[in-house]
Amino acid sequence: MEELKNPPDGVTVFPKMWRHFRLMDEAILRLEGSAHLLNGLTHNKDKSIFLPFSKPKKRTLSTLYPATSVEEGPEIEVTLSGDDEEVSQERRQDMNRVMQEVEDEWNVMESEKRVIKREKGLIERERLVLQRERAVLDREAATLERDRASLEREKVTFEREKDGLEKERVMVERDRDDLRRERQALEREKARLERLFIPKGIAEVAEHGGKDAHVVDMNRKERFLYLFEKLVEDF
Repeated sequence: MEELKNPPDGVTVFPKMWRHFRLMDEAILRLEGSAHLLNGLTHNKDKSIFLPFSKPKKRTLSTLYPATSVEEGPEIEVTLSGDDEEVSQERRQDMNRVMQEVEDEWNVMESEKRVIKREKGLIERERLVLQRERAVLDREAATLERDRASLEREKVTFEREKDGLEKERVMVERDRDDLRRERQALEREKARLERLFIPKGIAEVAEHGGKDAHVVDMNRKERFLYLFEKLVEDF
């Protein structure tokens, strides 16, 4: 196990699995000291009293890790030392259990990675949608800004036209006052002419029994005044 965690120079291990060594270390610590210890008799040369020697079995690392998680590199041999076959079998079972736990945890992590990847894709798509919506809002804001500037220009034009109309209204009022004064003056002039010429014209008509040139001239003046009054009323 120490060789896997701290390999010698030139040996490549699998760093993706280092975070799982904690479980393996716990399993080995639980098994440490569980094997029977045999004391050898140095003075007795009869070797029949010793347990039969079993050669330590070697297993390659490719049998400990699934094929999908093994990267290319030299194989590392793990030696399971022990004289008791039953203890070795228990150790192998415990090791298999630990490796199964590691494999299960690895599968869970891979599943979580796939979920995170899908969520990341969804977030990226939502970000693109938000960017497009923001671009649309920016264009609409620019359009509204142009419309506002156009309304401001129209408002300024309207204010100028309003001022011009106000000036024209004042001028019309002034002209109307002038016409009113002129009309009053004409009314006075008409009354004066009527007082001066109409009685004389009537007397001459009664005396001569015909039309007088002065009366015809008065009629012309009356028609002129009538037309002028109509013109003033139209204003």
